Amino acid sequence: MKYRKLGNSGIDVSVIGHGTWPMGNDFFGDVDESAAIRAIHTSLDNGVNLIDTAAAYGEDGASEKVVAKAIKGRRNKVVLATKVGVLRFFGQNYVKCLDPNVMRIELEMSLKRLGTDFIDLYQIHWPDANHGIELGLRELVKMKNEGKIRAIGVSNFTPVQIQTAIDIADIASIQPPLSLLDRRSTEDGVIALCAEKGVGVLSYGSIGGGILAGKVEALPISGNELRGAFYGYYTEPMLSKCRELVAFLKKIADKRGVHVVEVSINWVLAQRGVTSALIGATTSEKAIKNTKAADWELTNEELKSINAEYGRIMK
Repeated sequence: MKYRKLGNSGIDVSVIGHGTWPMGNDFFGDVDESAAIRAIHTSLDNGVNLIDTAAAYGEDGASEKVVAKAIKGRRNKVVLATKVGVLRFFGQNYVKCLDPNVMRIELEMSLKRLGTDFIDLYQIHWPDANHGIELGLRELVKMKNEGKIRAIGVSNFTPVQIQTAIDIADIASIQPPLSLLDRRSTEDGVIALCAEKGVGVLSYGSIGGGILAGKVEALPISGNELRGAFYGYYTEPMLSKCRELVAFLKKIADKRGVHVVEVSINWVLAQRGVTSALIGATTSEKAIKNTKAADWELTNEELKSINAEYGRIMK
């Protein structure tokens, strides 16, 4: 496993991070809790130290509760990241809220659910259009000064908001969407700004909700399988384009004797400024495939060929 500095925090994080959105068990289909816990253990056993979760993943902090079970007895080996600022009401109703008083309550609830005295990286999940971001950022600074959190991060921020977060809270990281299929953060200046300012980047959606792992098929939008509503890759015309792109990635994977998901992850890690790619493995088998991506790197020629093929297919 390779490790990189998380911005200015002084914390070393694995280039592969274990994302846990699926463990909320209300978005990525049915997820077996025992298998999910074993997947986290497998990641940790293979050098992963970054585990990312959020209070809003699942009802009543479901994902945080699963993470707590997985890291029990292993807390000192984990860089634990969670998020604040998204409240859930009546199941699927989400409210973005950075009221400092509410954030305090959220922090204590997350600490209790996670079974820990401190959080390594506490991140604003989404900006709040009603309260703004300034008060929330200042509250995070207070939490850090109190020793409740070690580092401050943000997620889904624009370049202007990131600069504000740097000025107010000296943030360690940003968590933007980034994959071969989602290049918004490379196009809107987010990652370029972070590279310039020394802010860490934790990519989410690194394998497009799973489609870049090689299983390219349509998904229903019902029950607790809602990926198709969040990722626009599972319906036509994108589904056919994804199938063609994954077939090209598989050719590279086959030549190297690796799994196609490793190629997809390595493309993300090759982007300037990226610190760690978050991938939500729900089984030990998937976790092993993900961690193997840290064992090698794509060549410049391979990267150019992937980008060229992407441009051809998506034009």
